[in-house]
Amino acid sequence: MLTLHFAPNSRASRSLWLLEELGLEYELNRMDFHPKDLKSDEHRARHPLGRIPVLDDGDVSIYESGAIAEYILECHKNGGLKPASNDPRFPEYLQWFHYCEGMVMPPVNTIVVHTILLPPERQDETVRGQAERLLAKAWAPVETAIEGREYLIGDFSAADTMLGHACIMSKRLGIVTDEAFLNLSAYADRLMTRPACAKAFSA
Repeated sequence: MLTLHFAPNSRASRSLWLLEELGLEYELNRMDFHPKDLKSDEHRARHPLGRIPVLDDGDVSIYESGAIAEYILECHKNGGLKPASNDPRFPEYLQWFHYCEGMVMPPVNTIVVHTILLPPERQDETVRGQAERLLAKAWAPVETAIEGREYLIGDFSAADTMLGHACIMSKRLGIVTDEAFLNLSAYADRLMTRPACAKAFSA
């Protein structure tokens, strides 16, 4: 049985979303996004930095949301929600799957730190503003690429659980808006109508 160690409002939602989309059986170890859970000795034995998600599969324990997604796709669904390597869409799938962590999430992290995690007296408006501008630039090519498409490569894929999760978060942070990114804003709304996505974000 797969076990996902999960905390809400985190990258762990991507892993839960993918498990739900694939209809896999799993157990959910729901923890609070708080040091008392994440920095506990028990959880540090799973992840040395005390972060989530972590996926347990028998004797296998793996962390990093992208690695978890690839593991699930290769080991539990015979490549489901992922085009074959000889599919013309495969290069674009890989690009958007990894674009999330490479280009989008670093400024998202900075914005979250300087709007939510730090106390008001330690928040830096200049740093936050720089991150917001960088995030907007990162979304610009995706806005163009998704024009006329329902999902990133046409059909729904695991790339949507990765980059789509970041798009939903960016919309909640006020960066992806109808005014600035009409295509992406509609895409985020479309993703949230998927039952698996809605369940992951409400868990």
